[in-house]
Amino acid sequence: MSERIGFVGLGVMGRPMAMNLLRAGRTVVAHTRDAVALAEVGAAGAEVAGDPRDAAARSDVVVTMLPNGEIVEDVVAGPRGILAGTRPGQLVIDMSTIDPGVSRRLATLAAKRDVRMLDAPVSGGDVGAQQGTLSIMVGGDAADVERARPIFEILGKTVVHVGPHGAGQVVKACNQVVVGITFAAVAEALVLGSKSGVAPELILDVLSGGLAANRVMEVRRRNFLEHDFTPGFRVDLHHKDLGIALRAGGAEGVSMPLTALVQQQLNALRAGGGGDLDHSSLLTVVETLSSHRIGPKGGV
Repeated sequence: MSERIGFVGLGVMGRPMAMNLLRAGRTVVAHTRDAVALAEVGAAGAEVAGDPRDAAARSDVVVTMLPNGEIVEDVVAGPRGILAGTRPGQLVIDMSTIDPGVSRRLATLAAKRDVRMLDAPVSGGDVGAQQGTLSIMVGGDAADVERARPIFEILGKTVVHVGPHGAGQVVKACNQVVVGITFAAVAEALVLGSKSGVAPELILDVLSGGLAANRVMEVRRRNFLEHDFTPGFRVDLHHKDLGIALRAGGAEGVSMPLTALVQQQLNALRAGGGGDLDHSSLLTVVETLSSHRIGPKGGV
């Protein structure tokens, strides 16, 4: 019999992930503070839990997908949190993106209750969450990774055990550095080409066929061309993620000037009220600095 899965956090990423588990025939016990999202997964067949502790008490494995480390700590270790409802032998899988140190600390707390824990952040954005094609980078013990693998294989296409507790978060920080810098590079290329008189869609066509090809252009092509910045992954979250990467770089003595620059561009968006926009809206920072909006007419 397959294990019952608690799922806490039903945002842009968590909701489609929980729905994929339900479609795969898994029993899901869901909790979130968003009543609309909770009603949606409930209508799809999930059992509804009153709080994280309740979700854990009614599950064998608990998955969390939450915005930041502070919330993860409260949901996992708070008075009505997951650990308060666990039994020895249960497994907690945090798929949020948080500081590696927080992941290690929570794993230590869980071990004191004989509860296993993995940090398993993901890459692939809302599209990957919807399609079940996420890349999942996992930190923790090998036996626990194998126990979780049937769940991961429903949610993602690539599952890699990258090391001990916290290692998943380190690799996710590396991922967010590359994604952020790629967004900024594509934005500069589009504005340069467009202001020089070349159609942006043709620029993307050509770049996608050569060494410059990347998933950012593939997945966010329409967002760039139509200036549709409906959030798939919010500016606020990517700004937070680059902060994690920069702190890790500082601790390890790694120079990260490009990451710092992109984080400041994201900070500019946040200061202008764009924190809830998709991170492809980095395009607008370059457009503003260049007095040019990409498209057939040009200008701003």
